[in-house]
Amino acid sequence: MISKVGQIMLYVNNQDEALNFWTDKAGFSVIAEDNNGQGMRWIEIAPTKDAETRIILHNKELVAKMSPDLNLDTPSLMFFSENLDELRSDFLNRNIKVGEMVNMPSGRVFNFADNEDNYFAVMEKK
Repeated sequence: MISKVGQIMLYVNNQDEALNFWTDKAGFSVIAEDNNGQGMRWIEIAPTKDAETRIILHNKELVAKMSPDLNLDTPSLMFFSENLDELRSDFLNRNIKVGEMVNMPSGRVFNFADNEDNYFAVMEKK
């Protein structure tokens, strides 16, 4: 039911400096930038406008406050699914550690952990 790796979430100390690096030096383009109105800034970048996999620049300090269990020292994978509720239910039935459903600027998402407590996310894409 997971259809592809859609995003890599990169946790950075300074979103503006990271954005400048990726766009000015590495040649990436800004695909989208949004704010949830509560301080969560979402910056989506990619090497080309039509790239299927994109990088999301997240504020490390803010994410750490919201999700203290996440390992923010490495990027996280964001999987896409067309039926998020069914997938989450299936994971729960398989005794996978699953987080609550969260509404983000770009859609609903939930986290899940593997056997070593590495966290991943799945976002609904229809």
